[in-house]
Amino acid sequence: MRVSTRPLSLTMRVLLFVAITIIGCFTFVASLINSSIEHHFLQQDSGELQVITQSVESVLSQPFQSQKQLENALSIAVVGHHGVYYQVNTLEGELVYQSSHNDFTELAMRAKASQGFKKENIITWHTGSKAYRALVSELETSKQHYKIAVAIDMSFHLRFLTQFKQSLWVIMLGSAVLVLLVAWIAIHQGLNPLRGLTQKMLDIQTNKMDVRLDHNNVPVELENMVQSFNVMLDRLQSEFIRLSNFSSDIAHELRTPLTNIITQTQVGLSKSRAVVDYQELLFSNLEELERLTKMVNDMLWLAKTQNGLIKPKQQILQSHDEIASLFDYFDALAEEVGICFKTEGENLRFYCDQLHFRQLLSNLLSNAIRYTPKGASISVKSEKVSADTVCISVVNPGEKIPAEHLPYLFDRFYRPDKSRQKHSDGVGLGLAIVKALAEANDGAIKVYSDEHETCFSVYLKSAKLT
Repeated sequence: MRVSTRPLSLTMRVLLFVAITIIGCFTFVASLINSSIEHHFLQQDSGELQVITQSVESVLSQPFQSQKQLENALSIAVVGHHGVYYQVNTLEGELVYQSSHNDFTELAMRAKASQGFKKENIITWHTGSKAYRALVSELETSKQHYKIAVAIDMSFHLRFLTQFKQSLWVIMLGSAVLVLLVAWIAIHQGLNPLRGLTQKMLDIQTNKMDVRLDHNNVPVELENMVQSFNVMLDRLQSEFIRLSNFSSDIAHELRTPLTNIITQTQVGLSKSRAVVDYQELLFSNLEELERLTKMVNDMLWLAKTQNGLIKPKQQILQSHDEIASLFDYFDALAEEVGICFKTEGENLRFYCDQLHFRQLLSNLLSNAIRYTPKGASISVKSEKVSADTVCISVVNPGEKIPAEHLPYLFDRFYRPDKSRQKHSDGVGLGLAIVKALAEANDGAIKVYSDEHETCFSVYLKSAKLT
């Protein structure tokens, strides 16, 4: 079973980033301070070792009459240096002098010796529980070849460093906790505008779709989000209004045929009638039911198209061939109302589902026939508007469609005005289907209307010659 993990909150993400940064910075600072102190102690001890080594070498370089005089001179060679020890051996390891009970013979014999003081030869020497910083040097006189071992007790340094490290970590841990606490408070306060936006968003209901967030009263980081949210609300409000109008329109469109069916049926059943009368009643009801069926089928088809459930099978079509086949289909109807058809433009190749294109153009021709005066002609033009696009236009003379109605012509059940509605025996879905068909085939449709003519233009992808 797959367990979904919830993403970390913004507060936790920022706190984790701050914590990692603090740990990294404090660790670096602590290492730097510790290294600096150790280097300071090394420099201090190095200076001590140099002074002591030079003092002992100075004494050994002097001539003495007896061993006793040499030992007395070595005993007073170093004065005022606490925790400093030195020992002199011959090259063979024989003890000449040691300043304390600590035996550094092993150190003198094993450590790398140098002529005089050399800082790079300083080593750390451990014996038992003690730790020393030591230097072994060699001195050759006219009488003897000596090895000098000088050591400084590091106990004080080590105790200081241990206590300092403990104090330093306690201070840094406390500082880290304090910084994280301050960071949490700052983040919590910084997110207050988001909480305010959340409350305002909760106030937006279906009956308050006109409420908008003020992008001038939010931090600059949230300005784009607020503007995008307002744009989304604009789209939702527009679609909600259209959906509400659509619900009202469909209720009105369904009520009329249903009322007709019910009324005619009630009248027919009010008294006994002849068989012919019942047949007429059934024929009338059948017409209304067929109209309802067509309306429902068109609505279902539109819903499938707009949700991507109908996939067009695009093929290369010839504009004049498709237009001619539709003219043949509408010739009888056009002749009945005294209208003729004309084909204009060049014969173009384009991509479209053939059934879709014929239904699209059929709806446009049906619409043009309804509003074209008797004796006039309807033109279907085909032209290439760019290297990749062709335009098929249906142009008919007639009264102008007001400009304010043009953006809504392709909405379901929309009719510009009552005067045009009386000419129509459709249900107001024809142009909505035209738009859906064009968009399903990666095309578009536009409409233009003036005092002389109305033009519906369909734009489709051009097919190049092979």
